[in-house]
Amino acid sequence: MRTEPQGADPTLADDVLAGMRDIPDFPINGVVFKDFTPILLDPSLRGRIVSDTVARQRGRVDVVAGIEARGFILGAMIAHELGVGFVPVRKEGKLPSAVHKMSYALEYGTATLEIHQDAVSNGERVLVVDDVLATGGTLAATCDLIEQCGASVAAIELVLEIGMLGGRDKLGGYDVHSILTV
Repeated sequence: MRTEPQGADPTLADDVLAGMRDIPDFPINGVVFKDFTPILLDPSLRGRIVSDTVARQRGRVDVVAGIEARGFILGAMIAHELGVGFVPVRKEGKLPSAVHKMSYALEYGTATLEIHQDAVSNGERVLVVDDVLATGGTLAATCDLIEQCGASVAAIELVLEIGMLGGRDKLGGYDVHSILTV
């Protein structure tokens, strides 16, 4: 286990690791899915994750973008605590207005993400939030979508990074923080 440098909450990374569970062969055979949902049942741990991000990002962002689906949960909570707006980045076909769209490769297939064309404004600083960084395709596509809208990616915040998959390599130039890297 490798963790990020410890901040104000020195046990957060260990507690996150203990709070997640592995689901083998999901969504396809050979993939071990890092299940974040048990953390959602723990209000204390969930709150510590939000507080950790808020402390790092306060005053640095104008809006938070959460990636479907678990990024919605944390992203909305973080946006609320920061006192800024929240933007959903959704799977294809879920948004009702004009969208920018980006297709990308996953470790087990392909997918397409969308953002409303008017979701963020030119020059806004956007914090991107998701639960897990695996191969980096989802986050790279999200950053591209935000930049298509004319905004900039101020930072990317994650709960878990799976280091051996090299996803961070697709995010060169962005300020990426994960609570825990395994």
